[in-house]
Amino acid sequence: MKVLFVCMGNICRSPTAEAVFRQYVRDAGLASRVTIDSAGTGDWHVGKNPDLRACQSAASRGYDLSALTARQVRVDDFQRFDLILAMDQDNLHRLKTLRPTSCRAELDLFLRRYGLGKGAVPDPYYGGDDGFEQVLDLIEQGSDALLDEIRGRL
Repeated sequence: MKVLFVCMGNICRSPTAEAVFRQYVRDAGLASRVTIDSAGTGDWHVGKNPDLRACQSAASRGYDLSALTARQVRVDDFQRFDLILAMDQDNLHRLKTLRPTSCRAELDLFLRRYGLGKGAVPDPYYGGDDGFEQVLDLIEQGSDALLDEIRGRL
């Protein structure tokens, strides 16, 4: 199973989701069976590390984002991944526009897929530190549900 998390610039939400979910998968003993990555629909942060505030918030909960670097979604991602999960409606729309007709991957909104009541993981970039904590709370909830789904598929 291959999962790609997508946000706008790949420096806040999607790398956080990648790191959190990677830890969940490791803890479940499924690391050899699940591939996890993240990307952005925009290109302005390509090659950069995640936002320092995202790294600090994640580290306070035991997640490590330090090895991650931003990249942009590529057309081949739609063939390489089984599931592409957008952090918000705008990025889901952008993904649908980029999607080739021979798309193999399922596209969905991360939180909506699991009925968590919120349509989007809000972008914390222009807010305070509490926004990064809220993102982590939502991603942890979504990761629990995603792990259950993947266990059912494997």
